[in-house]
Amino acid sequence: MTSAPAHSLEALWAELWTSLASLLRSYTAAHGLHAKREAAVELTEEKITVRHNEKWLRLDRNHAILTWTRENGTMGTMERTESRTLRSATNE
Repeated sequence: MTSAPAHSLEALWAELWTSLASLLRSYTAAHGLHAKREAAVELTEEKITVRHNEKWLRLDRNHAILTWTRENGTMGTMERTESRTLRSATNE
């Protein structure tokens, strides 16, 4: 099996990134229906930020590496493997 050109993979990552932001918007909208509240989801090429009051989650994308950070300082990293799965720093 041959690998796809780098520009094709980057285009795929960009599309998946946009889809993830859309999924987060849908999830936060559905989650807030009963309480009539909704988190704000902000999207850039390399960052998604979800905010609700004082709480927030930021996802930073660098090609196949995703770093998440929360308002309390906790953070972690996940990487897309060649087998197309996500692997965390603890290999979970």
